[in-house]
Amino acid sequence: MPLVRPPAPKSGVGLVFAIAAYGLWGFLPLYFLLLAPAGALEIVAWRIVLSLVFCAFLLTATRSWKVFLTLARDRRAVVTLGIASSFILVNWIVYVIATLSGHVVEAALGYFINPIFTVLLGVFVLRERLRPLQWVAVAISAAAVIVLAVNYGALPWIALVLAASFGLYGFIKKSVGGTVDAVSGLTMETVLLAPFALSLLIVLAANGRLVTGTAGLGQVLAISVAGVVTAVPLLLFAAGARRIPLTHLGLTQYFAPVLQFLIGVFVLREDMPFARWIGFALVWGALVVLTIDMIRAPGRLRRASLELG
Repeated sequence: MPLVRPPAPKSGVGLVFAIAAYGLWGFLPLYFLLLAPAGALEIVAWRIVLSLVFCAFLLTATRSWKVFLTLARDRRAVVTLGIASSFILVNWIVYVIATLSGHVVEAALGYFINPIFTVLLGVFVLRERLRPLQWVAVAISAAAVIVLAVNYGALPWIALVLAASFGLYGFIKKSVGGTVDAVSGLTMETVLLAPFALSLLIVLAANGRLVTGTAGLGQVLAISVAGVVTAVPLLLFAAGARRIPLTHLGLTQYFAPVLQFLIGVFVLREDMPFARWIGFALVWGALVVLTIDMIRAPGRLRRASLELG
C-alpha cells in the first residue's frame, strides 16, 4: 500500500495571516485615539469586558465550551494564565497611556526592544548562554538605551515597561502554549481580568468619570468594537503560527513597531531629534544582528515574541 504524504503546510496563507495580525496591531494607536476623551483605564476596562463577550460568542459559534471548561479545571494552567494576564494588563494600560499622551514613538521602541528582552530572559531565567552575535545585539541595544536616556533626560520607561511586560507575558504563556488554544486561552485571561475591569467601570460611573456614552455616537461605536479589535489579531496570529516556520514568524513581528513608529513620526508628528534617530538606528542595527543569528542557528532555541496586546 503506497504511503500517503500529508499535505504541505500552507505557508503562503500562514504568512498572510501573520502579517495581517501584526499589521492590525501596528494600527492600534490610531484606534485608541478614536476612543478619546476616555482615559487609559476606561479604555482598557472596556477592552477586557468586550473581549470576554466576543470570546463567549466565538466559543458558542465554534462549539468549544467543552474545551474551555476542561481548561478551567486545570489549576496549573489557570494559575499560569492568571500570571500572564497580569503582565498583559500592565502592557495594555501603559500602551494606551503612551498613545493618549503623545508617546507612540517610544511605545514602538518598546516593541523593537522586546526581542532583545526575550534573549535576556533566556540568560537570567533559563540560564542559557548567549551566542557571540547575541552578545553583540545586546551590547548595541544597551548603547541605544543609553543614547535615548540622554536624549529624553531620563530612562525611556514606557519602552522598557512595554518590552518587559510583553516579554514576560509571552514567556509565561509559552509554558502552556502547547496545550491551550488561542480562543480558550484568551477567554480565560479575560475571565480572570473581568472582575478588575467591571469594578473599575463601576467606580468610574459612580464618580461621574465614565466618559463612554457622553462623547458622541462615534466614540460609542468605536468602543463597542474593542473586543473584536483585541481578539481578531490574536486569532489571525494563531492561524499564521500554525502554518509558517518560527523563523518567518519571528521576522513578521517587526511589522507592528514599524507601523507604530511611522504613525508616530509622520501622522502624529511626534518630535524626533537627531539623538533619538541615532538611538533608534542602534536598536534597528541590534535587531539586524539578532535576525542574522536567528537565521544562522535554525536548530537552536530562538526567541521571538509570539503575541501582541
